[in-house]
Amino acid sequence: MDAVLLATLAGVLFGALAVAVRAGLGRVRDAEGGAFVTASLGFLVIAAVAVPLAALGGAELGGLWAFALVGVFVPGLSQIVFVRAIREAGASRTAVVIGTAPLLSAALALVFLDEPLRPALAVATIAIVVGGALLVWERSRPPAFRAVGAVLALVAAGLFAVRDNVVRWASLDTDADPLLAATVSLGAAALALLAYLAASHRARPVAARVRAALPAFAPAALCLGLAYAALLLAFSRGDVTVVAPLNATQSLWGVLFAAAVLGRAEAVGPRLVVAAVLVVSGGVLVGATR
Repeated sequence: MDAVLLATLAGVLFGALAVAVRAGLGRVRDAEGGAFVTASLGFLVIAAVAVPLAALGGAELGGLWAFALVGVFVPGLSQIVFVRAIREAGASRTAVVIGTAPLLSAALALVFLDEPLRPALAVATIAIVVGGALLVWERSRPPAFRAVGAVLALVAAGLFAVRDNVVRWASLDTDADPLLAATVSLGAAALALLAYLAASHRARPVAARVRAALPAFAPAALCLGLAYAALLLAFSRGDVTVVAPLNATQSLWGVLFAAAVLGRAEAVGPRLVVAAVLVVSGGVLVGATR
């Protein structure tokens, strides 16, 4: 499979992830338990692919500590923020806000990685800001919509942007296998979320919460594990300028899947679709010109 196909698959899977999480929350409202199940089962999915390939290929193990450290926060603790955002704002609107991550990532890279400022970034900024404005002044929203969900989605997008830059920085100094790096990140995420569950809500046993969330969030875990595998394999086979724009389409996929699977519960209207197109266009422009 080439980089284009893998990157497109990653975008589709990340878009499906938001909808799968929303469907899971419809059965079990435990955001923290759902986040742990998603990360831990996602880890098992990608480990099943990465470990045999690494053993056969004699993969480089050095430098994996950096990916473990990143994984504690993203997709670790950030997964709680992401799931709560979907619980409060819905899958489609969270997916659109998450689409601002490439812009935030580019802004951080300008400051910390000395990447050059390009005119296209200004155009992308305008597109994303207009898309965000359409969300703010949206007339039709689900009855359960809470503005705090959009704020949480923006926080999650910021965390994803930090992750992108830290991983990019770490990749400059290591030859670690990308699939193993993703496995280590998801494994660290699962451990961090397990520690969070154990430290919070002690009156409710962790095992009981996991048993309740397991069937509801198993589809989301499958999406997460396969999405990470596809994305990092794509990066290992193609340039960032090819992979990042295709992966950025996850916001639009999230809106389309939400409309098809969740129907009226998401209240997907023309304004939301236009907002998604603008945000995705901005993200694609950022990725294509970096």
